[in-house]
Amino acid sequence: MKPLIGVTSSIKEDRLLITGLDYVMSMEWAGGTPVVLPNLADAAAMDHIANSIDGLLVTGGKDIDPTWFGEEPHVKLGEVSPQRDHFEMQMVQRMMKLDKPILGICRGCQILNVTSGGDLYQDIHSQNEGPLLQHYQVAPRYHVSHFIDVVEGSLLHQISGSQRYKVNSYHHQALRKVADGFEVTARASDGIIEAFESKNHKFVLGVQWHPENLLKKDDVYAQRLFQAFIEACRQSQDSASQNTQVSGL
Repeated sequence: MKPLIGVTSSIKEDRLLITGLDYVMSMEWAGGTPVVLPNLADAAAMDHIANSIDGLLVTGGKDIDPTWFGEEPHVKLGEVSPQRDHFEMQMVQRMMKLDKPILGICRGCQILNVTSGGDLYQDIHSQNEGPLLQHYQVAPRYHVSHFIDVVEGSLLHQISGSQRYKVNSYHHQALRKVADGFEVTARASDGIIEAFESKNHKFVLGVQWHPENLLKKDDVYAQRLFQAFIEACRQSQDSASQNTQVSGL
């Protein structure tokens, strides 16, 4: 059976549930069964979801409310969705407790960090000293615009098979202080964190770029990332099935 992947969603105008089709299609392409998750508030419902899915894809979107990491809003802070923040943070906590795979993309990478005790630049261009690359590219979403340097031996390095390759970029927030138990595994040439991963879980990985948009161009690194995530979800599914069988003896 294909692993069941929870795909998080955005709230638009307090009445619409939306998520990018590329997120959904990337999970199907890699061999998973995606299901889009609503931003619920009920703890029992979130417990049920976490126990039912085999992996969690935390998607991109608008900014994260800085009060979650003890700051007031910067003048450059964009639109926030506290309801979405709360749901995703609660789901991340549950999935990490169960040691089920999590892949965070762009905003999802940032949610992983904030949930775990890290913080963010609310706006990299006004809160960062020194010149920066163009991190919100003026180009098609499938265009790879700048390089990242990947830490040798990291999970991301094992997946990609490369220590340097190009990615796309659509963000103005980014990781600042990385949460305890995590390590930075990729940076852009200007020092901005592009990926990080948990040292205490089998597969908890956040990337700052948008690999879901790169499958249209047969980007090998995006393909490898999604395939590795779904394989981790499949292994988690198999492990859960074996544990159920043993407990039923």
